[in-house]
Amino acid sequence: MGKKYDVVIVGSGAGGGTCAWALAKKGLHVLILEAGPKYDPFVDYRADKPNWEEGFPVKPGSQGKYVFGKMQPLSVNLTHLRSWNHVSGYLNQSDFRLGAQYHHVRAVGGSSLHFTGEAHRFNPLSMKMRSRFGVAADWPMSYQDLEPYYRSAEMIVGVAGPDQDVYHPRSSAYPYKAHPTGHSSAILARGFKNKGLKLIENSLAVLPQARGNRLPCNYCNCCLKGCPRTDKGSIDVTYLREAVATGFCDIYPERVVTGIKTLNNDRIKGVQYKDHKGEHFIDAPILVLSAGAIETPRLLLASASQHSPNGLANESGQAGKNFMETLLWTSNALHPNTIGSHRGLPVDSICWDYNAPNAIPGVIGGCRFSPSVAESDLIGPVNYARRVVKGWGQAHKQSMRQLFGHVLSLSGICESLPHSQSFIDLDPSQKDVHAIPLARINSYVDEMAIKRIEFMAKMCREILNETGAQDIFEEFSSYDIFSSTHVFGTCRMGESPADSVVDTFCRSHRWKNLLIVDGSVFPSSGGGESPGLTIQALALRAIDHL
Repeated sequence: MGKKYDVVIVGSGAGGGTCAWALAKKGLHVLILEAGPKYDPFVDYRADKPNWEEGFPVKPGSQGKYVFGKMQPLSVNLTHLRSWNHVSGYLNQSDFRLGAQYHHVRAVGGSSLHFTGEAHRFNPLSMKMRSRFGVAADWPMSYQDLEPYYRSAEMIVGVAGPDQDVYHPRSSAYPYKAHPTGHSSAILARGFKNKGLKLIENSLAVLPQARGNRLPCNYCNCCLKGCPRTDKGSIDVTYLREAVATGFCDIYPERVVTGIKTLNNDRIKGVQYKDHKGEHFIDAPILVLSAGAIETPRLLLASASQHSPNGLANESGQAGKNFMETLLWTSNALHPNTIGSHRGLPVDSICWDYNAPNAIPGVIGGCRFSPSVAESDLIGPVNYARRVVKGWGQAHKQSMRQLFGHVLSLSGICESLPHSQSFIDLDPSQKDVHAIPLARINSYVDEMAIKRIEFMAKMCREILNETGAQDIFEEFSSYDIFSSTHVFGTCRMGESPADSVVDTFCRSHRWKNLLIVDGSVFPSSGGGESPGLTIQALALRAIDHL
């Protein structure tokens, strides 16, 4: 490149993008190497196009490659927890858990490009899982240490939230008042109330009013498909846009980092990367890894050398271990009334009543509940025709007209705890086009996780029944299918180099110019909080310390 940089960042999602902003604002020269392409919100997204239902647009290189290890057998006693649809039957026809998909976007802005905008703080009680409950690990900092960085992150991306949030303490109000909830959430709220629970406004990085050149939300419900108005606070239109505007940040998309080189004084020398012109090397006085909880440990393990024979920053043997995933239950039903559930915001409301680690009776680890019509991809007629309405021809067309907008969907997301059989390693036989071994996802759902999923299934079914919804026609379950959006824990942070990969400021215990800032550093997953805001807060704190 012919240019020297103070900091090289690998990955441009919540961790890398936030670090780039914080560093560029302080006048450091920053280079971001992003493996995926760049998206133009005004050109590439389809919300205003005839093919809008096709989902988030896939570009060459926008999906990372990975494989799954052997999955566990399914129990005949737990068929009530299997994923199914009334048209196609079981969604997993085998007798083993299915490795389906890690839902992510590899691009400038990372997976924030297709997230729903949820902007959550971590429950303080979930930060002490080891000392309180003997599971996972404690966070090496307090909630109070993160609180000012949460405030900063909320201001940068523009978070709208409720007046009161008793589960995630605040020292000041949200930057914007919460978005009004839609009609379907009002119906769900009555079901929650009948169960003695509260469904409140969700905190969302979605603008309720114009801000600079970002428009206010128009409630089209297409957040997961890419926001063409840029009202959603994705990393590309917030942190990265401002970082580049300083003149101190360069972003190079479609550059795949293939290895990290080290010196013999416990310092990183730089990174190798490939683009369409060939292979290159660049010095990294400071290196920030922000490739996510699957690709970050893959790169570390693939960078084994004479200085790190077991993998870079793997002195503790914990790189790739402690893998935690999205544990989900979704029930989809038809309501007798037309409720217009295809419009609004994807997750405009949320119930935190079972979020604390000890809130579910007899179970360690909490959960949250929220509407999920958009996350179930039921905001348009194509999937109604495929999954909701049976049949063909004139009768099918009439049923489509009668039932469109009637779907009521409710999901639970719960705590995922580390397990010895859940980890990321390098596949021994399969490699990518650059001859780097693929990441292998090994996932195991243990007895306590099954109990959490069972609790969420029971609650979703009962709450939908309380709303008057009839005929559950489809359910998705993490019991029989791995299908994760949020993954954590594979480069755990901690106070001791013996059992963690990075310290409280996300710096490698050994390699003093190496930081890891993404979901891989989480010691615990929380009870269903979306992790993006916490990753941003950790990044701001890490750069402050640096």
